[in-house]
Amino acid sequence: MKKVLDILIPRYTEQWKDISPLLKSLAIQQNVDFSKIGVIIRSDGYDEFTDIERLYNFPFSVDFDYCDKRGVSATRNACLDASEADYVMFCDADDMFSNVCGLWILFREFEGEGFDTLVSTFLEETRTPDKKEVTYINREMDQTFVHGKVHRRKYLTDNHIRWNEKLTIHEDSYFNILCQSLTEKAKHCPTPFYLWRWRDESVCRHDEKYILKTFNNMIDSNDALIAELKRREREDKAKFFIVFMVFDAYYLMNKPEWKNQENKKYRDATERRFAKYYRKHRKDYDSVGANDKMMISNQVRGRHVMEGMEMENLTISEWLDKILKDNKKG
Repeated sequence: MKKVLDILIPRYTEQWKDISPLLKSLAIQQNVDFSKIGVIIRSDGYDEFTDIERLYNFPFSVDFDYCDKRGVSATRNACLDASEADYVMFCDADDMFSNVCGLWILFREFEGEGFDTLVSTFLEETRTPDKKEVTYINREMDQTFVHGKVHRRKYLTDNHIRWNEKLTIHEDSYFNILCQSLTEKAKHCPTPFYLWRWRDESVCRHDEKYILKTFNNMIDSNDALIAELKRREREDKAKFFIVFMVFDAYYLMNKPEWKNQENKKYRDATERRFAKYYRKHRKDYDSVGANDKMMISNQVRGRHVMEGMEMENLTISEWLDKILKDNKKG
């Protein structure tokens, strides 16, 4: 029987203890026909999975195989290439479904005309800063993380939407925004059913300086997205995300951690990368009207204020001029 939904899982070094919560959370889903669900796991490289026989003791089919070691984006593409289901959902190997009715919720969303891309609210498991106690955050507005996103497979294949294999950090930002930018049939599911689990080995979770160290990769991801949107003649979309990145970097730099002299090397490196990005896209940035820029600015600023942003010392124009002056070509 052709599958309605395939769960696509890239594996790196995760073993049974890491991946079993996701598979077990699928196995306890209520009021679903498991013959319509498949799990496809592709392992990036040949780090051995030691409990492979345990993958086949579930009420749904599991397809496991090894790939050449080419990174997470290439591994996700390999999962997609192996699928023939109507819909696909990319899941990280160490996450899980948080709701035993999660698949039922998804199948309800498939009814009628369905959708090309679905963005759902999801839960994030984290730790409190002081006592390191477990707590959960409701991620209502996220459009970029891989978590809780579902796509119609034929929409992806017909439009040649794939993971950019040059991107291995913040790669989901490129893919998910591209998916949402090329369709008028996007849905939002307000009911959370996916949990982004905490794992101590996850660098992006336990390293407090992760964003400081990798915001350059976010700029790279945005740069690749702009190039792809322009290639597809989506100029308005490209200009929107250029302005978005400019304001995102501007407000980011007003957060305490970016002003801290201890982190100066990260700020300097990010400003150098941003100066190159801004020079490349300045003409498009300048072509966007003041009202549109204000709308985007308000959207970005609100998020950063909630995350601890301090009052700006320079206007956006002053800051951009300073960035260019401090990071001259050559």
